[in-house]
Amino acid sequence: MAQASRAIGSIPVANVQELAETFNGSDDQVPERYLVKEASSKEVIVSGDDSISAIPVIDFSKLLDPRSSSEECAKLASACHNWGFFQLINHGVPYEVAGNLMRDVDEFLKQPLKVKKAFSQQPGSIEGYGQAFVVSEEQKLEWGDMLYLQVQPSESRDLRFWPNHPSSFRRSVDVYSSEVAKLSCRLLEFMAKGVGAEQASLIGVFGGQPLTMRVNYYPPCRQADRVLGLSPHTDPNGLTFLRQRDGDVQGLQIKKDGKWFVVDVLNDAFVVNVGDTLEDLMLRPLPEFMTKGEKVRYGSTTYQDFMTQFFSAKLDGRRHVERLKLE
Repeated sequence: MAQASRAIGSIPVANVQELAETFNGSDDQVPERYLVKEASSKEVIVSGDDSISAIPVIDFSKLLDPRSSSEECAKLASACHNWGFFQLINHGVPYEVAGNLMRDVDEFLKQPLKVKKAFSQQPGSIEGYGQAFVVSEEQKLEWGDMLYLQVQPSESRDLRFWPNHPSSFRRSVDVYSSEVAKLSCRLLEFMAKGVGAEQASLIGVFGGQPLTMRVNYYPPCRQADRVLGLSPHTDPNGLTFLRQRDGDVQGLQIKKDGKWFVVDVLNDAFVVNVGDTLEDLMLRPLPEFMTKGEKVRYGSTTYQDFMTQFFSAKLDGRRHVERLKLE
């Protein structure tokens, strides 16, 4: 995803953290561009115990254990096929590694806006501090700011966008991204195993591909029921590892079979999202992941064209994927 992030930019808009401080302390209304229509009564939202029991939870330690690996791999394959999402527990990434990153992110966000702007996005790129997917002056805006960095491999980093305060920030990002990179490789092996493919098949596709990190910050809002931190969308990359700080307000929802499921994120868990595509390749269905005799349902496309369509779709659900469906 990194190459596209450096080729496709976003129109600069107001900093939401600063807006929140202004509008939450007065009687003024949130600007119209941030307000969305109220949810339709026809939309079904599943929450509480029903949601917790529905969303798959994968135990990474069981994948590693020869006594339980086959059963857990089958469970993983089912989660990927039927949901495209799962929570990953006992993943082996030290708790303090994520904690150090969260602490340093907090310290960065507490700084005055003029300090943070030193790491702002540049024209023609979404890398850096700002917002993403703002492509017109008329579109609705999201109630959130982001810091988007290319983190692995280390030689691909553009340190102009890497905060240097707190002094431990860059080290925290380096350690965290290295741990997640190792975890993703092992997980890809088990995903391949779960569908009966060679364990190295997905590593051959993903191996050495760039890793990016997106920090999302959603400020409190007096009209929280009328704003969206992040619009409904799918991710264009291979895998997304979402780490939410323990105790934070829950907000993630997953749509399946016409219903929205509220994700109650478990402590120290990753929410893993199976993305739409793979990096730097002519994109087509992998033969290993197709049932013998099954008709190909999606056409091929270049990665650059896919990413261009993704950004131009402005997070509009799965429209950029559906266009590849064959009759």
